[in-house]
Amino acid sequence: MLPCLPLPRLPPRKVDSHKGDFGRALLVGGSRGMSGAIGLAGMATLRSGAGSVTLAVPDVCLQTVAAFEPSYMTAPLACDEGGRIGHAAEAEIFRLAAVADCVACGPGLSRAPQLTELVARMYEALPQPLVLDADGLNALAALGEACPAAAAPRILTPHPGEFRRLSGEPDSRVPWEDVCRRAVVLAARRGWVLVLKGHRTLVTDGQRVTVNTSGNPGMATGGSGDVLTGIITALVCQGLTPFDAAHLGVYLHGLAGDLAADQLGQVSLIARDLVDYLPQAFQSLRAEIHRAAGAGP
Repeated sequence: MLPCLPLPRLPPRKVDSHKGDFGRALLVGGSRGMSGAIGLAGMATLRSGAGSVTLAVPDVCLQTVAAFEPSYMTAPLACDEGGRIGHAAEAEIFRLAAVADCVACGPGLSRAPQLTELVARMYEALPQPLVLDADGLNALAALGEACPAAAAPRILTPHPGEFRRLSGEPDSRVPWEDVCRRAVVLAARRGWVLVLKGHRTLVTDGQRVTVNTSGNPGMATGGSGDVLTGIITALVCQGLTPFDAAHLGVYLHGLAGDLAADQLGQVSLIARDLVDYLPQAFQSLRAEIHRAAGAGP
């Protein structure tokens, strides 16, 4: 039986706080036909408390992404003929990343040789924590053992199929307990914080291991992982360590899903509902902390 560690806590906000106190997030992704993924991640980053959020997306889909939410900023990137981030975008991404406290890459990214190269460069060179999901993970998996050493903490959020590609394990019939053990070993070897998504999501940095207890089957819907990417990114921006951000982020993600399912049912649950119920999830967590401290509801 794997452990459930105590949940980390966000520090309270000072009365004279400003947006710079809660971090600057940069999210890189999107492509023609997959604008919604990066939009969901951006909205979740905002709802999870990051002070400033910028989405760097191919210029062909910038207006669509910008229309989802007026509270984040968008930055156009050069794109290829398929509407994906192009070779010429790398310098602009690194310029934008220079002022970010945490960077995320992957939602809606798509696949192309230049994107594999871009993810490798970001993975190797960015001096701040980097959250990788979706096609960001697929790009990293394509590097195999040629994956470079990273300059800073890296948080990876694979589902079981993505984890098999990352670990080089082709057999999908491996029992979940064995997959979890392999995740711990791989996280230790690569220096990753791994969020192995599943019925009981595993979070590990190779030394610490915890299993999440929140969430429900209604969250098995497109875009749910993009929301998780945004939550974790925002928590890093607010000063949590990568492991603590992943641990707390997974719990809040599942809690938002539970609150949404209570009102909407599991069948009708969609990823945008997770974003909409994040405020209640944070409020519910705060109430739990107060009760545990004996301060009443």
